[in-house]
Amino acid sequence: MRKGYRVLAFCAAILLVPLIAGIARSALLINGAGSTFAYPINSKWFDEYARVDPSVNFNYQSIGSGGGISMLRNKSVDFGGSDAPLNDTQMAGMPGPVLHFPSVMGADVVAYNLPNVKQKLRFTGPVIADIFLGNISKWTDPAITKLNPGVAFPDEPIVTVHRSDGSGTTFIFADYLSKVSPAWAKEVGKGTSLKWPVGLGGKGNEGVTGIIQQTPNSIGYNELTYSLANKITFAEIQNRAGNYVDATLAGVTAAAAGAAANMPADFRVSITDAPGADSYPISSFTWLLVYKNQSDKEKGAAIVKFLKWALTDGQKYAAPLFYAPLPQAVVDKELQQINQISVP
Repeated sequence: MRKGYRVLAFCAAILLVPLIAGIARSALLINGAGSTFAYPINSKWFDEYARVDPSVNFNYQSIGSGGGISMLRNKSVDFGGSDAPLNDTQMAGMPGPVLHFPSVMGADVVAYNLPNVKQKLRFTGPVIADIFLGNISKWTDPAITKLNPGVAFPDEPIVTVHRSDGSGTTFIFADYLSKVSPAWAKEVGKGTSLKWPVGLGGKGNEGVTGIIQQTPNSIGYNELTYSLANKITFAEIQNRAGNYVDATLAGVTAAAAGAAANMPADFRVSITDAPGADSYPISSFTWLLVYKNQSDKEKGAAIVKFLKWALTDGQKYAAPLFYAPLPQAVVDKELQQINQISVP
């Protein structure tokens, strides 16, 4: 009996080897972290890609662009997500060359909670800057009422809401304000983390959205998808051409038109305050950040394969989530850059 038992056990072990090997192969995990701005599209992509290549699983932490850049620098993730391209100092601080891959385009919106105001508000860039600087502190300030004739504003203090974490959404917002407001450029500037003069801080686009929803007379900024999903009203913004425009995919695409034709080789570009009659002024690419020299052969090959899919078939998932797909000219250049990724 003992001999028979050993034979059965040995046979069972032999049969289990391919199964265990199959499980091991299917368990390839690729970790990423960063942008909450891009989380809805990234999450959709990772779900859909699991059907394309079931042997690869993606784990993405939506912690903000600043956190994603930090984790990529520490090599605690395999890729980063950021709505702010790395500046020269950040690039030099990385342990190896990092490639930027624009994934989709999106918009920051200026969202507000004024329960008794039914009309859609209008703002100029300088007025937005003065609100977030604390220079305009009441809803009845003439600078606001002049832009919105006939609106019955509450005679209440304005509660501003901003990101408390390192954020690409913040970078986009501050990049825009730095271009249209000399006071903002001088006093605050641009970056993923800022020293805010006034206001409440929320973690992630989710946190800012939640505070705006819960706080009457508040105003903040978040990614378009979050406002639409939570039915939060957002303003029309005056663009460089002097037109008041809503945040739409067409407006984001118009903002990117010039950049697409003159895209720098490293894809580090800003499209805020873009020219054009229809351009939405607080638009941006969002980027996937990948090390040029991959240290893990299997993961490196999987990342290359995923990037090719995201830039081609994956673009069809952008518009339903209120992101603008990439211009084909940008996609073509990125597909060439993928060849620079070195896999051992």
